[in-house]
Amino acid sequence: MTLESLALQGNAYAYDNLAATVKNRIREARKACFREWFSDFSNTEHRLEFVSNIHGIEFINDSMSVSLNGAWFALETMSKPIIWIAGGGSTNKELEFLKNVVKKKVKAIICLGPDNETIHESFSDLELPIADTYTMAEAVEAAYYLGHKGDVALFSPGCKEDAIFMNHEERGIAFRKAVKDL
Repeated sequence: MTLESLALQGNAYAYDNLAATVKNRIREARKACFREWFSDFSNTEHRLEFVSNIHGIEFINDSMSVSLNGAWFALETMSKPIIWIAGGGSTNKELEFLKNVVKKKVKAIICLGPDNETIHESFSDLELPIADTYTMAEAVEAAYYLGHKGDVALFSPGCKEDAIFMNHEERGIAFRKAVKDL
């Protein structure tokens, strides 16, 4: 069936039809299938990817987080105190969106890259330690030294790539390498 053949036109109706179709297909699936699917699922590379646990500090690679929504999701997902490595690209000016989750979950912020002014301006009133770093190795080392056993060092940049990295894959590989080199 094509979108043009739907009785009601427009994206909203197309999405409604898709949701109804999926809902009906799910009803047809057996519980055992769901159990198998969900127990066999493996995480996507660079999306909340566990890298290592060093002296009780978990290092998590979320370099795929190229938007503030992605960073919010990553921060909200963590249940341990977070040393947040942010930046590494052009920083979005709408960081106010993250203020509540940062206040609630983050114990320190590591800024990666040359454009850190916006991060400082957005979170300085929270009185968190904020460190500036210019390489991934510096950022990971700073997170390690600011962290304690039971903390999470979360690399979730919340911005697109720029001159530092070509894409999120390169950024994530650099993070993994820096953690392994600690």
